[in-house]
Formats: sequence, structure tokens, C-alpha cells
Amino acid sequence: MKQVYTIGDCIGDVTSNVRRGHFRKGRGIIMIIDMHTHVWGGQYEAHTRDLLKACELYGISKMYVSGIAAQYPDEQQIGQHNLDVYRFMKEYPELVEGYCYATPRNGNSLDVLKQGIEEYGMSGMKLWIATYCDDPLVYPLVEQCIEYNVPILLHSFHKAVNQLPDETVGTHVANLSRRYPEAKLIMAHLGGNCYHGIKAIRSCSNVWVDISGSLFRRDEIDYTVKQIGADRILFGSDMPGCTYVLNFGQIEEADLTPAEKELIYYINTLKLFDRGFRPALGGNK
Repeated sequence: MKQVYTIGDCIGDVTSNVRRGHFRKGRGIIMIIDMHTHVWGGQYEAHTRDLLKACELYGISKMYVSGIAAQYPDEQQIGQHNLDVYRFMKEYPELVEGYCYATPRNGNSLDVLKQGIEEYGMSGMKLWIATYCDDPLVYPLVEQCIEYNVPILLHSFHKAVNQLPDETVGTHVANLSRRYPEAKLIMAHLGGNCYHGIKAIRSCSNVWVDISGSLFRRDEIDYTVKQIGADRILFGSDMPGCTYVLNFGQIEEADLTPAEKELIYYINTLKLFDRGFRPALGGNK
């Protein structure tokens, strides 16, 4: 059986004639912001095409994009990933916002971050799997993001097997949160296993979580809302590596009120990425 990776694989011919934005408009949703998408290295044309097609089909109002590829990218690779995202931002300025992808293992990481935020106009920083997010190497980057008051998207994935070296899990995110309560942190993928990740950050009021990725358990959203409330949950897809069908299904099948869905689909993201908003200090335990 073919594994589904792209929106083309997912929708097939059945939905080829769906009206633009029918998913969103048919549910009375004002806006959908996808705050977790990617353009993988060397696949710019294919991935941007899939992302644009998905936005048209599902009525995505805005998406936040980062470029990633190797686990331990060198300075040249990082530079190219960020240039790809910047190119996409310039081509579709009303739709695309960018994360600056940085790895603290590279000596120029602070310069990369400054270029991404100040020159490219990116909206946040992305840390992937080169370093645990609570490694001291990360601290200067976090401090710079606090100065900019931009969110940090942290890949976090707790696995039963095949955990990668330097791959962040929820306890690492909690450690970073407590060290920097003024930082705006996003734990991606509900921590990979929400029953592990959400417990770790439950009392960390400056940590938001996104639902992106291959999350299949029916009650994950309900569990997360009970633990931290709907106002710290963000809608993300992990496109083009994961389909919107899966991620929308997680929200639509959860026991959420219409107001809670609006929070997750766009309100929380608008608030978090507002440079005028800062986390309330003193909420972490």
C-alpha cells in the first residue's frame, strides 16, 4: 500500500473539484493559520507547489514555513534553507511567513538568526534535531529571540524506539521554559507522544503546543485540552510531510466547542506571533 506524504496523494480525484476554501467556509471558520510547514532541502518547486495547492483547497489564510534537511546541517546548508524560505515569502507575501532555521552547533548561528529576523523579515526561529533544546549551546539564540520577542518552534518527539541523538522531548522543553520564562516556546507535535510531552510542560505557561505530524490517537486533542486548555494549542500540519486530512480530522473529531476550535485554528497563533504580546511571568512551576 502506498504511504501518503503529499496533498496530491491524499486528496486524489475525489476532491479535485472542491471549491476554493470549502473546508473552512463550510464550517463557518473565519481563518485557518498553519503555523508548521516545511520546504525540504532540494525540493523547493515540488513542496511549494503542494503547499499552495493545499492552501487553495482548504482555505488556509496564512502559513509559517521553515526549511530543513540534514540532522546536522553545515553553515552552507542552513543558509540555503533560509534563502528558500525567504524566496517563498517574497513570492507570496500575503500568505507565507517564515521561521529562521538555526543550529547552535554552527559558529555563525547568531548571525544567521539576526539575518533571518532583521534582513529577511522572518517571524520566529526553528530548532530541529541537531541539539537538545535545553543544551547551553542554545541559550544565546533563545536570549536573542527574547530580545526580538519572537516564538521558537522546537521539534519535540518522544519515541518508543529509534529516538534520534539530540532529539528534544517534553522534559527538555520544560527545562528550557523554566530557565527562560519570558521566551515564547512552541513544543511541536504535542511532544510526539502527548501523554509524555504534555505532562512535562503542563505547568509551563510560556509553552504552546502544536498538533502537527503523524498523530493518530483519537483522544489526543481532548487530553491536551484537559491538561493545558485550548488557549495554548496551535494548528499546524507538518505539510508536505503530513496531510491536512489527518490534522483537520484531529480537530473536527475532538470534543471542542466552536470557540475552542477558533482558538486553535487561528486566534492563539495570531496572539503568539504578535510582537506586542509577551508571556506572563511567574506562571512556571
